[in-house]
Amino acid sequence: MQSTTPNEVETIVGPSVKVEGDFNSQGNVLIQGMVSGNVKTEKYLQVEEGAKIMASVRADSAKISGEVQGNIRAKNTLELTATARIVGDIEAKTLIVAPGAILHGKCAMLGTAEVADAKSKTGKRKSDSDLDYSFPRSLVDEGAVA
Repeated sequence: MQSTTPNEVETIVGPSVKVEGDFNSQGNVLIQGMVSGNVKTEKYLQVEEGAKIMASVRADSAKISGEVQGNIRAKNTLELTATARIVGDIEAKTLIVAPGAILHGKCAMLGTAEVADAKSKTGKRKSDSDLDYSFPRSLVDEGAVA
């Protein structure tokens, strides 16, 4: 996955900009500042180093180099660079995680076959309560509640 260029980007949230509220886009989105609200784009989302999103994110594909405090759902590829910090659950068809990236949450990687299989067994896509996200005790913070 390559970085977007300004010519390809429809919406830019600059480094000195703070957006409060949800926004939806049909085109590519570049976040360099802070967004306190849900972000949804039908195309590519890039969150640069130093940028921060405090809500859920949905995109076709995304490259995260900044911080996201919320759930991320990418229909195709989700790339977490070495400077990425995610506090929330992620779901993507393809996940790329660089050494140094921080992910504190659940991860679901579902391809078309798995989604179709899950739908046929239950009549619908499995919800979070249907999936088993248990971890070995040694991987869980000692102070965390299971």
